[in-house]
Order: sequence, then C-alpha cells, then structure tokens
Amino acid sequence: MDKLTAKKKIDRLREQIRHHDHLYYVLDKPEISDQAYDKLFKELEALEKQFPDLITSDSPTQRIGGEPLKAFKTVTHKTPLLSIDNVNSEEDLLDFDRRVREALGKEKIEYVAELKIDGLAVSLIYKKGKFTQGSTRGDGVHGEDITHNLRTVKAIPLSLNEAVDLEVRGEVYLPYDDFVKLNEARKDKDEAIFANPRNAAAGSIRQLDPKVTAGRPLNIFVYYGIVPKLKKHYEILEHLKKLGFKVNPNIRVCEGIGEAWKYIENWEKKRADLPYEIDGIVIKVNNLADQEALGYTARAPRWEVAFKYPPMQAESVIEDIQVQVGRTGAITPVAHLKPVHLAGVVVKRATLHNEDEIRRKEIKIKDHVKVQRAGEVIPEVVEVIKSKRTGHEKEFVMPKTCPVCGAKIFKPEGEAIARCTNIACPAQVMGRIIHFTTREAMDMEHVGPALVNQLIEKGFVKDAADLYSLTKEDIKKLERMADKSAQNVINSIKASLDRPFDRLIYSLGIRMVGKRTAQLIAEHFSDIDELAKASAEELSEIKEIGPKVAEAIVNFFREKENHRFIEKLKKAGVRVKRPGTRGQGLGPLKGKTFVFTGGLSHYTRPDAEELVRKLGGNASGSVSKRTDYVVAGTEPGSKYEKAKELGVEILTEAEFVKMMKKHA
Repeated sequence: MDKLTAKKKIDRLREQIRHHDHLYYVLDKPEISDQAYDKLFKELEALEKQFPDLITSDSPTQRIGGEPLKAFKTVTHKTPLLSIDNVNSEEDLLDFDRRVREALGKEKIEYVAELKIDGLAVSLIYKKGKFTQGSTRGDGVHGEDITHNLRTVKAIPLSLNEAVDLEVRGEVYLPYDDFVKLNEARKDKDEAIFANPRNAAAGSIRQLDPKVTAGRPLNIFVYYGIVPKLKKHYEILEHLKKLGFKVNPNIRVCEGIGEAWKYIENWEKKRADLPYEIDGIVIKVNNLADQEALGYTARAPRWEVAFKYPPMQAESVIEDIQVQVGRTGAITPVAHLKPVHLAGVVVKRATLHNEDEIRRKEIKIKDHVKVQRAGEVIPEVVEVIKSKRTGHEKEFVMPKTCPVCGAKIFKPEGEAIARCTNIACPAQVMGRIIHFTTREAMDMEHVGPALVNQLIEKGFVKDAADLYSLTKEDIKKLERMADKSAQNVINSIKASLDRPFDRLIYSLGIRMVGKRTAQLIAEHFSDIDELAKASAEELSEIKEIGPKVAEAIVNFFREKENHRFIEKLKKAGVRVKRPGTRGQGLGPLKGKTFVFTGGLSHYTRPDAEELVRKLGGNASGSVSKRTDYVVAGTEPGSKYEKAKELGVEILTEAEFVKMMKKHA
C-alpha cells in the first residue's frame, strides 16, 4: 500500500472510531459489537505502525498514555476557575434569588439547574478543534498540566466536529459500578482501596504515569464553555453537545426559583438511584448578559450557587464487632448493626477499616453511631454519638490469632492492616487457589473461579496443591463436566507443572510480591528452598525490593502451613527451581552462591551465571553473608567493597575460569 492510499484509509478508520467512541462513551448508544470495534482499532494500529509519520496527536490510538512524567507542570488559567458559594436550605436559596433579582431589577429570573457531580474539576483547551491542553482547577488561578492523562479519558473528544478555538470545563468522575470493580481489583492486588468515587477519580487523574490513568474507567460531564454569539447558558450546553462533548442529560431550565427548588427536592429523593455520585445541585442564571452584569466576588460568581445535600446518614447501634479475613489474609473489623434504612437499602454491617481507625473514632460495642455509605457505596461508621452512652459499652480487642484457622495474626510495622499469613487458611483458600491458577501465575487454562468453587464445596481441594491430586473421575463428578471437559481440566493442570520459577513465586500469593518482584527474586535464588532460607537483609539487597516487601517474604516462609504447601507442590512434581539448575545432590557447585561484579572478558555476565547454575550453584545479584564467592572483573563496583567488608572470598576472572574448567 502506498502512503497516499494509507493516509486515506487511516483518516476513514479514525472517523469511524471517533463516531463509535462518541456513541459508546458520550451517548451510551453503541451501534457495533466490541469485537467489531476492536477490529477497526487494530487495523488502524497496524497501518500507523507501518506508516508512523502519519500518526497524529488526535488519533484514537494515542489515548493509551505515554511515558511516565517526573512531575506535573504548572498552568496559569486564562480565566480563573473560581469556587461556587454554597447554600444548605430553602431560605438561603430564596435569599440568593432575592439578591439576583434586586441587582438586575427583575421580578423573575430564568435559571438552569444542574446535578453537581462529585469529581475533579478540569479545564480543556482546544485549538482549531484539536485538544491541546488539560489542567486541574488547582487554586483557581494556577493548576496542574494533566493533558497526557486527560487524553486517556475516552469521553473527552480529541478532535471536535468544528475547527474552533475553545475552552471548556467539566467534572471528571468515576461511576459507582466501576468504582466498586476498581476497589475489588485493588483488594486482589493487596493495594489500598479508595474511600469513595471522588477520591478514586482525583487519584487516577493525577497519576504521573498516564498508563495507570488509562487503566481506570474515568468519565466526564462538561458544564461550561464560552461560545460567541450565543446568549444563554443552556444554549451553550446544547452547542457543546453538537461539538462532541458529553453533557449531563438531567439539566433543566427553570422559570423562577420555585421550579429550581422543586428540582432540588426531586433529585434529593432520586440521587441514590444515579450511577454516579452527586453532592448537590448547581443553580445558574441562564442569561449570559445577566451573568456579566452580576459579575463576581473575590472568590465566586454572583450568578450561581450550589445547594449542598447533607450526607446520606442514619443512626444505628453497634450490636457486635467481628473480624473478617479477606482473600489476601487482611483482617478487617466489621460492625454488626441494628438494621437501618439508608439510601434505599437496609444496612446491617459497616466496615471499621482497621484497629487504628476504631481507636481514633473511639468506637465501642453497643455504641450509638452515625452510619453513611462512603461515596454512597461502602457503608461505614462516621462517628459515635457519645451523648447516648450508658456505661455498658465494651472496648473492642483485636484477636491475636486468626478467627478462621488459628494462625498468628501479624501486623507489619508502620501499617494499619493486620493479616493472617497462613496460606491454607480456609477464608483465603478460594482466592489463593484462583490466584494460583491465573494466566500470570501457573496458567491453568480450564480451571476458573466457578470450577474452583465447586471443588472446594465438594471437599476435593483444600489448597492449590490439591489440584495436582485430582483425577478425571473427580472432575466428572462436578456439574456440567463431561468426559472431554474433565480431560481438558486435567491437561491444563498437568501442563502447569513446568512453569518458570518466577511464575511459581508469583503464584504463592506472597503479600506485595507481584510479577516484577517475582522475576527479580527468581534471578537471585536458584530454588524455592534457598528463597525460604533468605533473611530480610539479604532480600532487601536485591534492587527494587524494599524492607517491607522483604519482611513480607520472610514472614510468609516462617509459617509452617506454607512450608507444608510447598512440600506438596514438590511431591506433585511442580518445578521449584530455575531451569538449568541441577537437582538436589547433583553438581560440584551445589550450595555455592556466586556474585559477579565488573567487566568480564571470557564470558558475558548471563553466560557466566548460567554456567554456575548448570554446575549446581546459584548466581545472585547481591552480596550477603551467605555469598560464597564474588568474581571481580575490570572496574568492580560496590559489590566488591561489600565482599571485602563481609569477608567473602573474592576471585579474579582467571581464578573463576580455572574453577569452571576444573568442575566442567
């Protein structure tokens, strides 16, 4: 394909993809399947890869995010992003209307009422219809340049339907369902969960790595723009829709403040049913000439006001506090409440987060408390009503052992969350087995969550190692498992026996050990037994592994149940060492650990390390008391000095070559 033909096809594909993006992300009316959309997108990617000089900044392929930033640049807003004055009662709203009418000399004012989305305010700049810059509100005068991150929000058009210069403002938010899914995914990865959708949106949009933002399902509603010749705010919003922006569909023009108040009352009843969070209603004078006449105070426009809804709270009594064990072993205290209606649901339990939070809020069993749905999603105890205490309330004491398996509960220094580290803990079994079977871990293709659940219910497995003891007949006893399906399960389990060593480490589900950390560990230890014996000091010497990760690894291998689990894996035939290392009892360098530093002339560094492994030894990347030899080439670095400090034997390259020839 010649370049001219390619450009025409690329332009056509971009136009199609933008059209479908607008239908899906802005209008919520998709016309084609995800598969058909993916086909268009991949075709565009392939053409742009073939003709990279045809890539433009507004291409749909450029939403995925570039390289991480070191810091955000500061942006000075052309027009300040001012705050909005708040009111909390009908009386205050009527007073706002009175001031507006008196200032304008009018008996009745036309207002626009809009849902106040609880997210992060942003400014978007377009030049000739192309998105060129996006920034946070900041202090109103200066914000942060988050252009790269905003490009990943698919409801933000990179190219408008008209080649205009324009600044618009909007609210980036995270829908409830996506917020819940994001928190569930973070729990699975043992990451801190977001308290509410607003925090999640703000945290996502201010990531230095745009690829992280691209992985978050952020959305936006645009609520402001300056369009010459138009005379009313509502007309501007309608025009922004035509340009390709997403504008909230619940905006209403109100004839007088009475209609605006009805709008406020109506949405206070219905806000719990919205798929996103609002914290009030914004009332704006519709006529732009009237807005200009009213002007601004030092901090806010005189022509708009925000009616803030009170938090959706209810009063209840904590009947008991119990702890639950999460899939990663996290111990979370949960308040069992006297049932109470809140935001359309009956709340019987509320999270207390952790022991430190209980102490901070001075929560006791039998306390009267205020409960709210954090971000209208997760029920939590907000505060204790101390005036209702009777003296019969009881202090909560965090158990010392896991309430499910009896293993010791461990709370890392400097962290708020206590944990059960027993891999065989029944409360963690399903989550750990599923993690063990995932593609990134042992990759058991035909072993999914539904199958794992059945296996646990039938008593066929108590931990992931039991999967290797299953027979075809066992599988056929499960629902919807015919002969062929059962055989597929057995085949995928057998295929996992020889997965790479780093995949096994990752599959163990050690806290804070992700795929990258597992790879680093696998490079430094020849087998699982050597890793199990490693000290926190030795682990911390590995690049990118800090003290907390090292401590988590050491604590994992301190638990007897985890050792029993690993022994079961060994008996099943699972590979528990790096490829190229000889079995136990084999190899003249068995048990010897080598570290290389400086330049080598006879070997490349990887070849020298592989040679050590083939002879039964271990090649590590860091020097510790357990290191047997440091091989020093030309211009050795800090490892050489560390070896001298610890008294580790240092070999020249010539001495190493001689040793290898002797044992070859």
